[in-house]
Amino acid sequence: MTDRLRVAVLVGGPSAEHDVSLVSGEAVLRALDPARYAPFRVEIGRDGRWSFDEGAQERTDAPPGASGLTLAAALERLAAGADVAFIALHGPFGEDGTIQAILEGIGLPYTGAGVAASAVGMDKALFKRLIEGMGIPVTPWIELFRPRWTADRDGELARLEELAREAGDPRLMVKPAALGSSVGMTLAHDAGERAGAVDEAFAHGPRALVEAYVADARELELAVLGSDDAQVFGPGEVFPGHEFYDYTAKYEDGVSRTTPTAEVDGELRDRLRHLALAAFRAIGAEAMARVDFLVPPGRVLLSEINTIPGFTPISLYPAVVEAAGISFADLCTQLIDLGVARAGGSASAGDRAG
Repeated sequence: MTDRLRVAVLVGGPSAEHDVSLVSGEAVLRALDPARYAPFRVEIGRDGRWSFDEGAQERTDAPPGASGLTLAAALERLAAGADVAFIALHGPFGEDGTIQAILEGIGLPYTGAGVAASAVGMDKALFKRLIEGMGIPVTPWIELFRPRWTADRDGELARLEELAREAGDPRLMVKPAALGSSVGMTLAHDAGERAGAVDEAFAHGPRALVEAYVADARELELAVLGSDDAQVFGPGEVFPGHEFYDYTAKYEDGVSRTTPTAEVDGELRDRLRHLALAAFRAIGAEAMARVDFLVPPGRVLLSEINTIPGFTPISLYPAVVEAAGISFADLCTQLIDLGVARAGGSASAGDRAG
């Protein structure tokens, strides 16, 4: 038995955001207080096999190292060796409710949103339908399905042309409907680029989301932290180094610039915070979320919600929270505490060790 809480930091995953997750997970592992926690790294490979940190056997609090485990074997080891899971996974499997359901199945507390909120937050089309129904303004958009695209490409392209015409701009943003980190996302400048952009989105999933381009828009991001008493911090602001905030612009050093304290007036700040919390509540989110907005002159458009935002050294969510006076280490601690509290406080160190 130990006084330290055994924290399994889950990283990797079988998604296109695997590499980003590795960076987020390493930042979390470094931040956890060794006097309070016994953290160990659990990497889920692109092939779906699990590997426990080989150094874990040197720490008597953690399960011994192992690699290449199937899901069933990994879960048996996880259930016996961890008190709580810190989910640092991004994208499908890690952020869409899948791993959340798996962890609930073995009775292991975990950080972040629950199954349903994770699923809705990850599904960009479903999320937009929900918040549109609440009267929250969003960018004009349509959803495409791969079978229909394959059967009637010309008809689907006509729908895209109508979207561009109604928006008054030939440019369209095309992205997978259930992926993050701007993977598979393309700015189609005109009709000639749309088919290729849609094909790229479909390379990452069976559905695509196409949005009207919003010219002269500021990219503002809010950080929500907490559950019943959730607080909203920010906005921070993104200044993309590329034409839009693509994968390279997000994660390559020196390409883009961000600030955790955007210059906005009090009225806009309050409106953004109100809408961010409304979206957070609407999907039933818990613990944390980053809520992104496009703010062209005279308008505020809610773009998307991310229930497991990046925790990399250049990620804006932890930076916005830190600007409000909560360090990265304290943020990680709060998220663990929230996960344990949701489970009824049953993850105290040693309680699950049998």
